[in-house]
Amino acid sequence: QAVHVPLTKRELTYQQTVDAVNKGVEKWEARLGKDDPIVIDDYQNAQYYGEISVGTPGQKEMVIFDTGSANLWVPNTRPFLSQKNIYDHSKSSTYKKNGTTFAIQYGSGPVSGVFSADTVTIGDLQLKDYTFAEVDKTSGLGLGYRLGKFDGILGLGWDSISVGHVPTPMNALVKSGQLPEPVFAFYLGNKQPGELVFGGVDPKHYTGSFSFVPLSSESYWEINLDGVKLGSQSVSSTKSAIVDSGTSLLAGPKSEVSQIAAKLGAKSILGKEYVVDCSAKLPDLTFTLGGKDYTLKQADLILQASGSQCVLGLTGLDVPPPRGPLWILGDVFMRKYYVQFDWGQKRLGFA
Repeated sequence: QAVHVPLTKRELTYQQTVDAVNKGVEKWEARLGKDDPIVIDDYQNAQYYGEISVGTPGQKEMVIFDTGSANLWVPNTRPFLSQKNIYDHSKSSTYKKNGTTFAIQYGSGPVSGVFSADTVTIGDLQLKDYTFAEVDKTSGLGLGYRLGKFDGILGLGWDSISVGHVPTPMNALVKSGQLPEPVFAFYLGNKQPGELVFGGVDPKHYTGSFSFVPLSSESYWEINLDGVKLGSQSVSSTKSAIVDSGTSLLAGPKSEVSQIAAKLGAKSILGKEYVVDCSAKLPDLTFTLGGKDYTLKQADLILQASGSQCVLGLTGLDVPPPRGPLWILGDVFMRKYYVQFDWGQKRLGFA
């Protein structure tokens, strides 16, 4: 049967929200303009995390489930002044040495370690002899990681963006034959815990039926974008979108976002995040996917308030060709719409 993984949401203060916006932009800037398509998200900006275990007996790890990357990594050393759960392979009877170097580059610096193989348990699902990375250098993630509540990341993207070309967690789960269906689905709770389901969907968290859109690329979960409207006015000529659980915002090309912000009367801070007067009346922002409209209202678009200023869940980011330009539909979108990631039929379903 399908496995339900509870997701905890890290609530952010106003200043943390502003910082997270900046980190979200840095994260994507770090992965752009390089031939290498490898990606991992900056964790200060990823708010939803859940529990897995690694080894025998299982060692608990809290991980970000991230559709914008494709590897599992956990720390094997505890950063200074942190409370991280670490993986110690000497305490696992099922550990197998690999030793190949694992490295990833962030806007803030590098993260590195080695690949190893061990048993990985997600709910009732078990992956035996699974290749993941145990990381000993996390300083590149900065203070946000040391203070964060999560230990590592479990990527749910496609094989083409896997560091070291190791099988992705979802690839391994599907091949293991343990999933009733080759799908997973996210419910991101608004001011409450969320849930990730492997092997199906949870009818408690959506109404009506799913509308499906085929993937345009098996890398990130990328689909064609028919259009973006503010009120009834078209505000984008961009043709692609990515649904990314590891980005807390909506991100679009800088020129389009700055025009949308101007129409909303929003002001830019440091050129990255936008704030708007909390008393302003904002028009709806609508994304058209697969011929169907997905509308975000004012309450969906506001992240945080500080006095009379409200942070908008919107930022500008230029992704260069050939991958871009594109819109990144992050947690702001996924809190409003229940998303089914259909691995088997290579499509996204929205409800």
